[in-house]
Amino acid sequence: MGKGQRLDKFLAHMGFGTRREVKTLLRQRRVVLNGQRVTAGELKIDPERDQVKVDDRNVKYQEFYYLMLNKPAGYLSATKDRFAPTVLDLIPADLRVRDLSPVGRLDKDTEGLLLLTNDGPLAHRLLAPNSRVPKTYFLRVDGKVTPAEQAVLAAGVLLDDGYRTLPAEVHILTSGEVSELLLTIYEGKFHQVKRMLHAVGKEVIYLQRRSMGNLTLDPGLASGECRPLTEEEIKCLKAWTRPVR
Repeated sequence: MGKGQRLDKFLAHMGFGTRREVKTLLRQRRVVLNGQRVTAGELKIDPERDQVKVDDRNVKYQEFYYLMLNKPAGYLSATKDRFAPTVLDLIPADLRVRDLSPVGRLDKDTEGLLLLTNDGPLAHRLLAPNSRVPKTYFLRVDGKVTPAEQAVLAAGVLLDDGYRTLPAEVHILTSGEVSELLLTIYEGKFHQVKRMLHAVGKEVIYLQRRSMGNLTLDPGLASGECRPLTEEEIKCLKAWTRPVR
């Protein structure tokens, strides 16, 4: 048997409840370690080598979790809030104990792709300014967006606090009383997309994030639904965390 993590802590981390609830599982002799029923939560195990079962179900060790959420409007990109629902309210109960946090923030009224993970180092690298991970948004704007305004947005605009944004990619999909755009930015300032459009005299009336790095919102995910990332998606996402020299 390996020496490392306490059995009760391991089971709690793997979603079998609080430490108190895990102790109840152990007292009820529902936990099997390497073929033997055990009741002592203080036993030390190697999660990657020792075989643990609860109610005859194998407990496979997983340190990091990565979820794609199609965030609906009305939810805060936070782990908890006293007055409003958060994105954690949308994920399965057994995953809420994994210490998942949103990577970056989408405004309460903004929809679309949101990554949640407990991989702190990866989240930090994705959000680091020198990583310059591209984020693409679909937006509807009140009024016609002209080619001149498109060029200003693409070149980088001066925000209301004096900060000049990096150059962006701007595609006008439709232009009229309500214009539709695809906008790709390489940084994540507070309310950046809305403030960029405000800088050219326009108001954003709908905003949805479509992609982050090589991670694209799954069209099969309904609003409010989430799913684990595939191994390929995780690999592609990590490729964007190489710092820009």
